[in-house]
Amino acid sequence: MRTKEPRSSPSVAVPCVNDMDESGGEGTRDRSSGRSESALGDLAQLLVDNPWMNQALQVAFGARERASQAGASALRNLNVPTGNDVDRLARRLRAVSERLEAVEDALDEVTRELAELRRERASSQSRASTQG
Repeated sequence: MRTKEPRSSPSVAVPCVNDMDESGGEGTRDRSSGRSESALGDLAQLLVDNPWMNQALQVAFGARERASQAGASALRNLNVPTGNDVDRLARRLRAVSERLEAVEDALDEVTRELAELRRERASSQSRASTQG
């Protein structure tokens, strides 16, 4: 009696995640990402082109602006600075700081020049006293 040898079936390579090179795995992701971005772009364009959506956005932005103005008015009535007030004060402080640095630099220069003049005067007086 003969024993049957196992048939060798054609080998089929099943890709494993570890076997994929970086370009193979990324290609699928890029295609999927590209389709998603395209779909989102199409949806955004439809929403922008929709007059009802445009009107809703305008109403929402108008309400936001009115609420912001009401909040700022309430803060001013309580003598509390608004964010814009703080920003304006910060810009003013930076401008004053820059001017102060310029004044300090000029004062340092004048101080150096005065010290130089005093040295020159002292050396000329000492030469005059040794000559005379």
